Amino acid sequence: MANIKQQKKRIKVASRQRLENLRYKTTIKTYFRRLETAIDAGDTALIEGEHKQLQVLVDRAAARRALHPNTAARKKSKAARMIAAGPREETKPKRARKATTGAARKTTARSGAKKK
Repeated sequence: MANIKQQKKRIKVASRQRLENLRYKTTIKTYFRRLETAIDAGDTALIEGEHKQLQVLVDRAAARRALHPNTAARKKSKAARMIAAGPREETKPKRARKATTGAARKTTARSGAKKK
């Protein structure tokens, strides 16, 4: 913890700024999800509205340096590609991996060491 008064102030300001940046980032993720659901629904007016809101938010975050300008451009490009691609097709669920217990992992590691 800082002992100097100005450093204590800077810590408070930095934490406020960090929360503000986090708000921008999480809101952008939410808008991406909303855009994705609008694309899957196929409602053109809704897609345009969500895309416009997403672009405005990304630009605002980049202007305030919550996002790097290249990151903002990449996110806007990703949104445009999502719209151009159209609705997603149903994907197969991923197979579940075998769950090994910690004890089983340890015994296999030990037996491998003994063989050498």
